[in-house]
Amino acid sequence: MRLWLPAILALAACACRSQEAFHATEMPATPISDFVLQDQHGRPFKLSEQRGRVVVFFFGYTFCPDVCPLTLSTWKRVHDALQADTARVRFVYVTVDPERDTPEKLKTHLAIFHPGFTGLTGSPEALREVYADFGVYAEKVNIAAGASGYLVNHSTRMFVVDPRGDLRLLIDHAAPVPEVVHDLRLLLAGKK
Repeated sequence: MRLWLPAILALAACACRSQEAFHATEMPATPISDFVLQDQHGRPFKLSEQRGRVVVFFFGYTFCPDVCPLTLSTWKRVHDALQADTARVRFVYVTVDPERDTPEKLKTHLAIFHPGFTGLTGSPEALREVYADFGVYAEKVNIAAGASGYLVNHSTRMFVVDPRGDLRLLIDHAAPVPEVVHDLRLLLAGKK
């Protein structure tokens, strides 16, 4: 028995650590510059007013044929799984296609997934500053065929800002819902 005790304690310690580890890519706490954009209701959205909440950002567009609707579907399931904790988490969808994503278009599109999600747009200059601060890639690509005329290649990760306003996690758009919920709850619990 004495020989097994250290091994059992080591396994228990590993199990405890794994519950405290993020599944997503953890970033060194990186402050995000404050910004103001316009939400889908025409109201200003100021990042600094979100302090005390975890904010999950995704940069996409409503005409996106694949990654964006998948991510919004994941958000809906994460939102539902968080239950009471949803009051302390915001899901914020920032357009990479301000030409077509008007506030009205964002409002209609996001309501399909959840009316509580926030959609943001703004001037191309204001949006470019926000993209740069998060390190977001977005490039318009003209297509010869199709009614949309163009697509937008863009970053496909979720960017998670902690309650202090620091960028902390990068989450793959296809991450399993239980892992996303786990990571958001760790941030809500104050994991540093």
